Amino acid sequence: MLADSHCHLNYKGLVEDQPAVLARARARGVTAMLNIATRESEWDAVLATAEREPDVWATVGIHPHEADQHAHVDTAKLVERATHPRIVGIGESGLDYHYDHSDRERQQASFRAHIAACRDTGLPLIVHTRDAEEDTAAILAEEMGNGAYPGVIHCFTASRSFADKALALGFYISISGIVTFKNAIDLQATARDLPAERILVETDAPFLAPVPHRGRPGEPAFVVDTLAFVAKLRGDDPVALAERTAENFHTLFAKTRA
Repeated sequence: MLADSHCHLNYKGLVEDQPAVLARARARGVTAMLNIATRESEWDAVLATAEREPDVWATVGIHPHEADQHAHVDTAKLVERATHPRIVGIGESGLDYHYDHSDRERQQASFRAHIAACRDTGLPLIVHTRDAEEDTAAILAEEMGNGAYPGVIHCFTASRSFADKALALGFYISISGIVTFKNAIDLQATARDLPAERILVETDAPFLAPVPHRGRPGEPAFVVDTLAFVAKLRGDDPVALAERTAENFHTLFAKTRA
């Protein structure tokens, strides 16, 4: 058992040969993949893949880069789409102050709308945060005070302090192929110390291919390499860690058990 908790199967680099991409993942033991939505125009295609493939599930959401163009996507719209049995999470959403492709206040408003949708549906929130730790942590904590909701910090690259805050809120931490990069010393230290019951692994494919696949489009099969690296960091048996992270995935994304 091994789950890729975050990939973009309908993005360029994967969608052109999606059946072969999925076959390679399955051949390496990947038993679950979460196909992530980032803009409204791709919701139908992301969901169609999940409807067609029994080991693929979908999310509904708006990436912070897209917030300016999606002011009309409110909590009610997210909740309505999330009733589909193959949609198991809300996002990805969050804050990205690195590129500032959308106004920061608009990003924050969209983020809160997604959190409200999680609260209304019980589905987990998939959080994107880059160069926005302070505001992300503040919004997550403030909104948790309005009512509990589950979630995961995807493609974790933030500080140990932020990880501790997220864990204290009950969040999971998802580790991508970035952990295999030579300069990812701080991330490696965080991954080594995360509680086993809160770790997920992901590819964010077609981005961030791990060592030894650097320079190629990422794909879900490569989550095996990230998992092996994290297991070595932690001194864990790779098979046991694969099973643990897969169990975590199905616990967090509970609709996948249906």
